[in-house]
Amino acid sequence: MLTKSGAPKMGPLDLSGEAPGGPAAGASVRLDGAGHSYGVLETIERLDLDVAPGAVLGIVGPSGCGKSTLLELIAGLREPSRGTIAVGAETGSDGRLALCAFMPQRDLLLPWLSAIDNAALPLRLAGSTRSQSRERATAPLRHFGLSGFEQTRPQELSGGMRQRVAFLRTLLSGRPALLLDEPFASLDAITRAEMQSWLAGVLSEQPRTVILVTHDVEEALYLCDRVIVLSARPAIAMAEVEVPAPRAEDRAAAVTSPEFASMRAGLLGELGKGASR
Repeated sequence: MLTKSGAPKMGPLDLSGEAPGGPAAGASVRLDGAGHSYGVLETIERLDLDVAPGAVLGIVGPSGCGKSTLLELIAGLREPSRGTIAVGAETGSDGRLALCAFMPQRDLLLPWLSAIDNAALPLRLAGSTRSQSRERATAPLRHFGLSGFEQTRPQELSGGMRQRVAFLRTLLSGRPALLLDEPFASLDAITRAEMQSWLAGVLSEQPRTVILVTHDVEEALYLCDRVIVLSARPAIAMAEVEVPAPRAEDRAAAVTSPEFASMRAGLLGELGKGASR
């Protein structure tokens, strides 16, 4: 993806070599007949997915169809009731968890830690000292447009700045697969558009395998290489949309183009079919 206008200007950023068990550019994700039930409640009927290393996959579908559950299954936080899930060569829950970083909708920053200490938390948990962790996180934090806010507490940051800290924390985990669950849903429309441009720029510099769950069809088409439409519960894959590349550097130009409008209309139509299944 190309860096979009409106994102913070970024020079080269090297976070490579930090992924335990996989290349920094990403790990493959594969689901073969994966399904899940909570007791008698069937949430996911059957899913077959194949995500190449470094690809960005969008997941859209009606509320309650199991999108968040799907991310938890891939991350190893839950086990499928049937079928198999593999991240890279790992099929067990512990192995998948070691290769995945899960960013939920809420940023979950620790209020008693500064921005830099929140971002560096994965490094501390991996055994680095506070000074070592801060040293490694300083350049990336400034790179993400947060220069001068290193010692600021979360409650003093804007929503967009908090999301940048949370995303940097996710990247610094070094995991080759990023699972993003509605990361910008709580933001206002202007900030959300700015964050989408910013994320596109980050991923163009630091490729990872990304699976993005979102209710925002425009966001899915703008950020992702491919979008899967899930049906109402129990979820199946209703449709798949390939997004042409390269995209326009200007986000506003990209999302207002006739081609984009046609894809958006088609995807909304598939969502309507899925919701009434």
